[in-house]
Amino acid sequence: MRNRRYSPEFKEEAVRQVTERGYSVGEVSKRIGVSTHSLYKWVREAKPVSEEASELAKTRLENQNLRAENRRLQEERNILKKAAAYFAKNPE
Repeated sequence: MRNRRYSPEFKEEAVRQVTERGYSVGEVSKRIGVSTHSLYKWVREAKPVSEEASELAKTRLENQNLRAENRRLQEERNILKKAAAYFAKNPE
């Protein structure tokens, strides 16, 4: 059993053939001389990074929008409180 080291570029291209080009893991592993187990592992390691990164970016954007909306609503509430207090003191 050999422990071969593959460059990150080699792994990325192998994963790209499976994920983007639609080849099966078996086809790619035979063609490039890598075990299917290794290729499945590379695909699994590559997916969460991109999915988590995009999900994290979406969550951060949503969080920023919610904070801005919260600030705006608090300002509106404060204005309405002041207006209610003013009209309560000065009924016309």
